[in-house]
Amino acid sequence: MMGAERRSMVMSEAEKTLTAYHEAGHAIVGLNVPEHDPVYKVTIIPRGRALGVTQFLPEEDRYSYTKRRLNSQICSLFGGRIAEELIFGPERVTTGASNDIERATDIARNMVTRWGLSEKLGPLAYSEESGEVFLGKSVTQHKNVSDETAHAIDGEIRGIVDLNYGCAKRILETNLEKLHAMAQALMKYETLDANQLQRIMRGEPPGDPEGWSDSDKPSAGAPAGGRKPQPGATPKPAGQH
Repeated sequence: MMGAERRSMVMSEAEKTLTAYHEAGHAIVGLNVPEHDPVYKVTIIPRGRALGVTQFLPEEDRYSYTKRRLNSQICSLFGGRIAEELIFGPERVTTGASNDIERATDIARNMVTRWGLSEKLGPLAYSEESGEVFLGKSVTQHKNVSDETAHAIDGEIRGIVDLNYGCAKRILETNLEKLHAMAQALMKYETLDANQLQRIMRGEPPGDPEGWSDSDKPSAGAPAGGRKPQPGATPKPAGQH
């Protein structure tokens, strides 16, 4: 489900550390917001097109989502980017959160324009278009709503995003010790399962995975949860930066 491992992709220690904090940010926020799917696994081993993955798995089939659950999803999507900013500073925030930002914006847009979850705009469908990150572009082209309504929609989308971004930031600021502990555990083990994550959240050592020994070492390279490679970045041979 998480994609094939790409252990041949070698990354610097600095990039690997940044990835560990990014993934830990996703996990900690996801573990602290209501009605969120449980965190199943976190890894900083590149898989598929992602540099790292935080895997959430639903406990049961679900065919509809509450407003609270949708807000929690947006919140956890911002966890990786906020962790980068808190630990490394605004100047070192990477492009790794691009997919997270797109998904969060898409959920917020649908909450306002399709699902009637905006208190200001009410239960109306404002656009049948899809695939546009910024609704204003769509409505300008297709004349689905007035300019005044388009501005109101953009304002509501911004409000949802800002609300959940602030929520995620407060969660990580409150759990900085756990963020450090989880990132350090990811640097050591590369992959953490649900039991290890729960122990970290209780303030306990994560414990070694089954079959682990001190002689085990992570691969030379590994990257971040939901993180994507930097534009134009190409893997380099081991030992090079």
